[in-house]
Amino acid sequence: MNQEVEFIKLSPTQNMTILVKSHHFNGDYQQIALRMMAYDHVYAEQVGFIKEPKDVNADGHLQMAGNEFCGNACMSLAAFIAHQKGIEENGISHLSIEASGAEELIACQVRKVEGDYKCRIAMPLPKRIEPRVIEYENTYVHAYSVEYEDFLHIVLEVDQVNEEVKTAAEALARSLERSFPETTLIGVLLYEKVRSYLAPLIYIPKLNSMVWERGCGSGTASIGAYLAFLSKQRISAEIKQPGGGIRVFGEYENGFVRHLQIEGTVRIVAQGKAFVTV
Repeated sequence: MNQEVEFIKLSPTQNMTILVKSHHFNGDYQQIALRMMAYDHVYAEQVGFIKEPKDVNADGHLQMAGNEFCGNACMSLAAFIAHQKGIEENGISHLSIEASGAEELIACQVRKVEGDYKCRIAMPLPKRIEPRVIEYENTYVHAYSVEYEDFLHIVLEVDQVNEEVKTAAEALARSLERSFPETTLIGVLLYEKVRSYLAPLIYIPKLNSMVWERGCGSGTASIGAYLAFLSKQRISAEIKQPGGGIRVFGEYENGFVRHLQIEGTVRIVAQGKAFVTV
């Protein structure tokens, strides 16, 4: 059956994001998302669906196709809501977003700058950060796991991101699915500490989607949590990525990361109607 899908396409640090504005059955979300993400369709790295919020204090509700949490998609929705409300140049809007994969409302600050939207949002805090020795394909990898309620990130420090390391990261992401069968998202974060550079691999088992993202908001937050955990102090750092930089702010207190925020720029690039067969 053909469905007309109204959408808006945004670029948060070139992590191309489609937000679906029209209403569809939840059971069709995965197929709609996979089709729209395809190279021969609208083409993006991820798809979220805008729904009516349940909380009266929320300005919007974001439901990702794989039920995962996505920081860049939250920034995208905040930018879109601010745009709809008519935010003026250099104006600031404070919003709260309900989001899949997050138990609490996500606080967002949006400022319009030269037609783009500078967004800062509070991020979910990890439940634990710990060193791990991971075995896969007869190889042992020393890494840190950053575990959240519904998703997992693995931080791997590397000297240089290259194709060999990326191929190994893809195999690692798939192998972790067996150890964490309930997780909605597995991220393998290749981090070059010397130049503060991140290559984020995001694997969503439910969609069988594996993407080397050009910019990852939740991955940036996990790098910030990792750095705060190692240094045992407050951190502020710009994490360079293929699509540009995202800044992260983190605070450490009494053995835990207590506060995480990311800040990036969102650009609205297109809106229209797509046609999807489900």
